[in-house]
Amino acid sequence: MGRNQKKLRSHCPINFGLETFGDKWSLLILRDIIFRGKKTYGDFLKSEEGFSTNILASRLVQLEERGILKKGANPEDARKDFYLLTEKGLDLIPLLFEMILWSAKYDPQSEARKIKKLVEMIRTDNREISKKMITRVRLGKAIFPEYLD
Repeated sequence: MGRNQKKLRSHCPINFGLETFGDKWSLLILRDIIFRGKKTYGDFLKSEEGFSTNILASRLVQLEERGILKKGANPEDARKDFYLLTEKGLDLIPLLFEMILWSAKYDPQSEARKIKKLVEMIRTDNREISKKMITRVRLGKAIFPEYLD
């Protein structure tokens, strides 16, 4: 088994997802890239949830090793790396959209209220809006602020 391969506890599809990207910090990194357009370590450190430096560094390495993120050189500052989603990472967008719908339904204070237009588009046709958003994020654009109500 190579360095990037970890023995799974089981091949249950839920377990595979959890072991690949399923902790809170990893999902927040994905959120920051997809919805907020963050790309650098410093950008992620500024997240409102307050990443500790060791957790952030660890999760970025894990997501890269698992093929969710790829690291590239920042064209504006060679001392900083960019983190971008791979195709495998982009394929998580529909799942994150479903999490938004779930939150909108069960969290009475959900920030989904601020994105009513996007929530309705997801509710109407997650597959179609996901395709559009995957293209957008692949080009390095964030989903917000354009889709904030």
